[in-house]
Amino acid sequence: METPLVQRSSDVLGGTPVFAGTRVPVQTLLDYLEGGERLDDFLENFPTVTRDQAVAFLEQAASAYLNDVA
Repeated sequence: METPLVQRSSDVLGGTPVFAGTRVPVQTLLDYLEGGERLDDFLENFPTVTRDQAVAFLEQAASAYLNDVA
């Protein structure tokens, strides 16, 4: 079984989607990038999120967006 990238639990930040195994909301990554910050800046400030997790999440988000637009 593949490990999920994102988890939601009412016990963790009231059900806010977070990177699996962390308490870091995925929205935080999006906010960083939208604000002009680099992925490396996000990873430096949130070391519990791996580069692989962040990149995989962004790839999934891009794919979902492209499927919605098509």
